[in-house]
Amino acid sequence: MAAGLVPPARAASPWPKDRPVRVIVPFTPGGSTDILARAVSQRLGEELGQSFVVENRGGAGGTIGTELVARAPADGYTLLMGHIGTLAVNPALYPNLPFDTVSSFQPIALVAVVPNILVVNPRAADVRDAAGLIALAKRRPGALAYGSGGNGSAAHIAMVAFNTAAGIEMTHIPYRGTGPMLNDLIAGQIALTMTGGPPVLPPVRSGLVRALGVSSPQRLPSVPEIPTIAESGLPGFDAVQWYGLVGPAGMPREIVDQLNARCARILQEAALKSRLEAEGAQFSPGTPEDFAELIRTERHRWGALIRQANVRPD
Repeated sequence: MAAGLVPPARAASPWPKDRPVRVIVPFTPGGSTDILARAVSQRLGEELGQSFVVENRGGAGGTIGTELVARAPADGYTLLMGHIGTLAVNPALYPNLPFDTVSSFQPIALVAVVPNILVVNPRAADVRDAAGLIALAKRRPGALAYGSGGNGSAAHIAMVAFNTAAGIEMTHIPYRGTGPMLNDLIAGQIALTMTGGPPVLPPVRSGLVRALGVSSPQRLPSVPEIPTIAESGLPGFDAVQWYGLVGPAGMPREIVDQLNARCARILQEAALKSRLEAEGAQFSPGTPEDFAELIRTERHRWGALIRQANVRPD
C-alpha cells in the first residue's frame, strides 16, 4: 500500500522544453559572429518553441567564451557560434589552450560562409581597387594602418594573408571588437580593414567607406558591383570567414541531428536567406561531419600561415 502512494517519477522533459538554450558569442556585440548568431537564434527559438538566448562573452581573441562552452554540460543547453578564428586560427596563436578545437567540441552545423570585404576610408587612402592599394603600400611601407577586431582575429589574419601575398607591409591596429574598429575607420583614424560583410556593408552602402574587393573567388550576388580582390589586383587571393554552431563534445546525437536539420531548413527560408545574403553571407549547409572536416582542414591551412608570418596574439 505504501508503494502505491509514491508518485510516479517525472518524465524527463524533451529537449529543449525545460529551459532556454544559451548561444555563446565569444566576441563583443556588433561583429559578424554576433549578427549571425542573433538571426539564427531567433529562428531556432521560434522553430523549437524555446528561447535561444545570445550571450556575448568576449575576450582573449574569443578563447574565454569558447572555453566556457567546452566546459559546459553536453546536454544541448549551451552552444557556441563558432568561427574561423575561434576554431581554426586560435590553436596556432594560443598553443596552451585549455581545450582542443577538434576533440572538445561537437560540430553541429555550418551556418554561413562570409567573404571578407577590403574597405578603405578614402580620406586616408584614396585608392579604388586592390592594385591601387598595393601600389600605395609599396610606395609607403608601414605607413598605412589597418584595423581588426583584435590580435589574431579573422580580420587580422586575412590582412596578414593579403600583405604576405602582395609582398607589402602595413601597420596593424588591434581593437577590442569589430564595432569600435569600424567607428575609427569611418572617422579616419585608420585607413582600412578587411572583415566580414555583415558589419561592413552598411557603411559601404552609405558611402562612409569605399569597398575595394571581396576576398572570395567569386563576386557576392548581393553586391555584384564589388570586384573580387583576385580580379582587382591580387590573382588567386581567397580568404573567407565561416561560422557555425558547435556544442560540447558528447552531445546526444539526436540533439545534434535535430539542430542540424533545423538550421538547414531555416537557412533556406526566403526571409532569413535574403536578409543575410544582403549582408554578404553565403550558405552551404551540410552534415556535422562535413563541418568537422572543414574545421580540421582550416586549422592546418591557417596554422601554417600564422607560423610563417610569426603572428602573435599580443
